[in-house]
Amino acid sequence: MTPQRSFVEPGAARTDHPAQQRRGWSPLRPFNPPITDWRGLRVWVIGASSGIGLATAEALIARGASVMVSARGAAALERLVAQHTRTGERSTVQAWPLDVTDTAAVAATARAIFAHGPLDLVLYCAGHYREMRATHMDLADMQQHLAINYSGALNVLDAVLPALIARGSGHVSLISSVAGFRGLPKSLAYGPTKAALTNLAETLYLDLEPLGLGVSVVHPGFVQTPLTAQNHFSMPALITPDLAAKAMLDGWARGTFDIHYPKRFTRWMKLLRLLPYRAYFPAVRRFTGL
Repeated sequence: MTPQRSFVEPGAARTDHPAQQRRGWSPLRPFNPPITDWRGLRVWVIGASSGIGLATAEALIARGASVMVSARGAAALERLVAQHTRTGERSTVQAWPLDVTDTAAVAATARAIFAHGPLDLVLYCAGHYREMRATHMDLADMQQHLAINYSGALNVLDAVLPALIARGSGHVSLISSVAGFRGLPKSLAYGPTKAALTNLAETLYLDLEPLGLGVSVVHPGFVQTPLTAQNHFSMPALITPDLAAKAMLDGWARGTFDIHYPKRFTRWMKLLRLLPYRAYFPAVRRFTGL
């Protein structure tokens, strides 16, 4: 018998995969298989050069995972590898520099990573953010938001999903934002791309959960990162990247689909999502002063 390949070419259609039996529904059942023990698991973190991605990679390494880190900033990735490499010991972190907007490069990197074994978690954390209002619309920058925040995620999914589906296990997690819940001032470029990621994750869950895969979407509030450092306003409930990483690992341990933090802020944002437009628009203008 010919052994099953561990990697399927990106974009290749599979029509022969027997869908796993759907688990019986229960209001108490986790959305995803909980991940509580990371020892020996292989994780690919895309967008790991700073902020939430870097903190999450470090947290996973500390818990015994074998972590592949990708970002455009090769120097930052190499510093992370050097930090966790001891003389004569095998490193638990590997650097794979990557531009997520380069479809061919994403596919080649995925092939190389899968050649060394399956992936248990793929975290898409790459992101681009600039304040923008319709009165100062910058089309080129809006397209840059789209290319990194959304199309880059599609490139990664196209490269990894065939192998995860063929194996019938693994977890995909996309970092969206509360800015994607509803329209917000100064979020003309950023918010729509995050709304698209949330919708994408919901659709992925419906398609992939019956096949045994886990899917989660992450909705951070304000986190101290190089991106939010650009903001010229007071950011309520601002937290550190380390706290953001902890919230994400806690969410994966519970098998959560929607991981949001800090809850003292994100719960209010969820309530705003329920308001009719007649109430929502005045409320946002009053709260933001814009």
